[in-house]
Amino acid sequence: MRMIIFLLLTLKAVAAPSLDPKQELAGVLKHFRTEGPKGWSFTQSTTAEGRTVIEHYDSARPEFNRWTLISEDGRTPNDEAQRRYRDKFSRYSSSGTAPQLSDQIDQNSLIVEKETAERITYRGLLKPTEKEDRTAAFLRAVIVWHKATGTIESLVIENTVPFAPSFGVKIEQMKTTMTYSLPTQDQPSLLQSVVTRLRGTAFWVKSIDADMVVAYSAYAPAADSRATRSDSKP
Repeated sequence: MRMIIFLLLTLKAVAAPSLDPKQELAGVLKHFRTEGPKGWSFTQSTTAEGRTVIEHYDSARPEFNRWTLISEDGRTPNDEAQRRYRDKFSRYSSSGTAPQLSDQIDQNSLIVEKETAERITYRGLLKPTEKEDRTAAFLRAVIVWHKATGTIESLVIENTVPFAPSFGVKIEQMKTTMTYSLPTQDQPSLLQSVVTRLRGTAFWVKSIDADMVVAYSAYAPAADSRATRSDSKP
């Protein structure tokens, strides 16, 4: 089971001790984009179910031609594999809009779990964004906020108790951990990894345990991606 949550925010550095950090965090959450900042290309490596897939995303290309398959389990894909890969994206529609993280987190529930000179760790509950949502009520968010740069350094979404999202399915553990780089003079805060862990059963006997690690590298602005990408051959 693949669960990829792409969350990223670009903000310029903020160092204003007179401001309420919780208010600053609320402003950050308001502009969170699950797919990351626009205008950045990257390489994505996904390891799950004993397999590793490496892909390249080129933000300078047309919408349905931005992803390129680099390798599967260390092997260069043949023409048929490339065709199937491209067909997957041709059937994809991006007309839907993912909910903002600020709409999903109950900001009134946010509390400070830990604070140091450099960081604040917040903990808060999630709330349903749709009537059919039977999962959010059992989840919480843990956010590590970097004070000097005004950015989120890590975000964890995890369940607080076991729950049943549908008949016959019981989830014991659901946890996704996202980590981000701190912004520099040349780059904004960029997603570095997404680690997902799922433990549960279906109809009391079938395991639905799954683990996935997604790593991001080779970031480049769109203006530079065409000159630097190596997406045709690994």
